[in-house]
Amino acid sequence: MVDLVVRSRRVITPDGETPAAVVVEHGRIVAIRPYDATASAASDVDLGDTVLAPGLVDTHVHVNEPGRTEWEGFATATRAAAAGGVTTIIDMPLNSLPPTVNAEALRIKQAAATGQCHVDVGFWGGAIPGNAADLPALHAAGVFGFKAFLADSGVPEFPPVDREQLAAAMAAADALFVIHAEDPDHLHDAASSPAYADFLSSRPADAEHAAVATAIAVARAANRRVHILHLSAASALPLIAQARADGVRVTAETCPHYLTLDAGRIPDGATEFKCCPPIRDAANADRLWAALADGLITCVVSDHSPCTPELKRQDTGDFAAAWGGIASVQLGLPVIWTAARDRGHALAEVVSWMATRPADLAGLPDKGRIAVGADADLVAFDPDATFVVDAHALHHKNPVTPYAGKTLHGVVRTTWLRGRPVTGAEKHGHFLTKGHR
Repeated sequence: MVDLVVRSRRVITPDGETPAAVVVEHGRIVAIRPYDATASAASDVDLGDTVLAPGLVDTHVHVNEPGRTEWEGFATATRAAAAGGVTTIIDMPLNSLPPTVNAEALRIKQAAATGQCHVDVGFWGGAIPGNAADLPALHAAGVFGFKAFLADSGVPEFPPVDREQLAAAMAAADALFVIHAEDPDHLHDAASSPAYADFLSSRPADAEHAAVATAIAVARAANRRVHILHLSAASALPLIAQARADGVRVTAETCPHYLTLDAGRIPDGATEFKCCPPIRDAANADRLWAALADGLITCVVSDHSPCTPELKRQDTGDFAAAWGGIASVQLGLPVIWTAARDRGHALAEVVSWMATRPADLAGLPDKGRIAVGADADLVAFDPDATFVVDAHALHHKNPVTPYAGKTLHGVVRTTWLRGRPVTGAEKHGHFLTKGHR
């Protein structure tokens, strides 16, 4: 007798969508059989026409615990992830105190997360001025790579690096470097204003374009892997395409808000839409969709970066003063599926963008796919059901989201982590390190 069989007439595998029965033993997928195959299992779940997809992998999540747990914590962030079909997150190194910039800080963060996680959790390390000597030990302790900002991060304990400091970091550690690519020389101080257009003008596309060029140049010289985080400006895409053609190991991601929201439709004072880099116009989003479809942008992740309503300045509507970040780890799948289906994309493509490719980016071959030998991270997803987003019904700590009131397609019915349900109160999450098996 095996532990679990999950059947569906629509199972999304690396070879496409097919009827199948997924057989699970000891947390791993041990067989994929025909939909109506006989099996002796402790639990046999038949989803019928509800889709069975792999659990999503979100490699860009800010949990903020310890230190700023009032913004977000491991219990709330990972419960929101599970409710949204996300079974693996990788936590960013800043906004928590201390930031994850040395091995001791990593141990502090892991201690804070212990016993709280509904899904599996990994960690990025941080590259800041002066910590290059700490990076080899931090990498050996298990972080998946190193995040660096080329512009102000918004918190003083995680300062940006310049070109020379980024080069020193890359020289110190043979690792993946993930870059917040905005060039400070192209940014302007935003005047206090409730108008989104005033904020947008302070962070032009040229800032991303210049910073992407810097990141590529440093990675080229150091022969390092580099990944451009939360690409907003489509004008930088030709730089990435040319660098890849030249053999530079560069990839890029984008986020649901850049693909689905339109700068021209953001109301005055709606600071829940503020993020950095900013949401741009619909024509820019069309170019991001095209790059995603042809593989130039490799994955879609949330950049879940919440804070308190007070820091979002929802009382004043001042974009200049508001914290920049969007909370969306629970909503990424239906947000992207709603837009993708309207553009003619198949659900299997969405799974590739949000599960398989992020897993590949982080080096997690056992995640993000329904395949024999992979972890049994599974999602029952009803792609035709709809719901209206109620911010107060979401599981992240503070009920702030730019998607409030929107009607979305796609409802997560059940999430399994290594074969165990985690959609409710269950906390079965493990810590992941590079080379996880």
